[in-house]
Amino acid sequence: MQIEYHKRFSHHLGREMEFKTYGHAGRPVLIFPTSNGRFYQYEDSGGIGALADRIEAGELRVWTVDGIDGESFFSKSHDLQGRIGRHEAYFRYVREELLPEILHVGGRKPILSGCSMGAFHASNFLCRFPDWVAGVVALSGVYSTRHFFGPALDGQIYFNSPVDYLPGLPDGGTLDLIRSRRLFFCCGQGAWEEPMAQDLHRLEAVLRDKAVPAWVDFWGQDVSHDWPWWHRQIAYFFDKWLEADRSRPI
Repeated sequence: MQIEYHKRFSHHLGREMEFKTYGHAGRPVLIFPTSNGRFYQYEDSGGIGALADRIEAGELRVWTVDGIDGESFFSKSHDLQGRIGRHEAYFRYVREELLPEILHVGGRKPILSGCSMGAFHASNFLCRFPDWVAGVVALSGVYSTRHFFGPALDGQIYFNSPVDYLPGLPDGGTLDLIRSRRLFFCCGQGAWEEPMAQDLHRLEAVLRDKAVPAWVDFWGQDVSHDWPWWHRQIAYFFDKWLEADRSRPI
């Protein structure tokens, strides 16, 4: 498997950011790490291994991005707007510095994906900037900022809480673009999955109300919030994505 390491200075974040790429061809995939995770986490935790056959076959080409959750969502600072402002700078880094390179190298809009916090970032980015991406594979994510900022929804916090801002999107524009993307959401119903399952039920209701097509899947009571299950889900849902892409490319 072709693997490359990159380190670049981000003007939006004011510091170096690292990422890795896996593969030589295929649909681009951008992976966000779990909470406080780094760019190497997905490989170290077996996620790349779960996709190895698809990567080596030239069906998928994966980018694993660095995270800054410790400066934003998991920061101990009481300055909520400063924390969400740091996250906004992170999304600008992804949108304006990393994604143009992925589009240039990969030649097509990427799938966004991640597990747990990575699923939150991937889904939130797609819902805010659907023109940049082809769709999402989100596993065991939360979809509300209440988990990080409590009841506060002022300023940019609101616009990073999908179950709160999606209901207010008018027809046309962003909402129509979201409807045209391919969306996969999955969550288990076992250990440590209850908050994520509750959020996914809320998101499912919002998507249904807004007439957004999506595959929403709740796996069994034995399916826990952990990598062994995510490995199975990663392989399963990316196979479903590739199968759909062959009949209706996005």
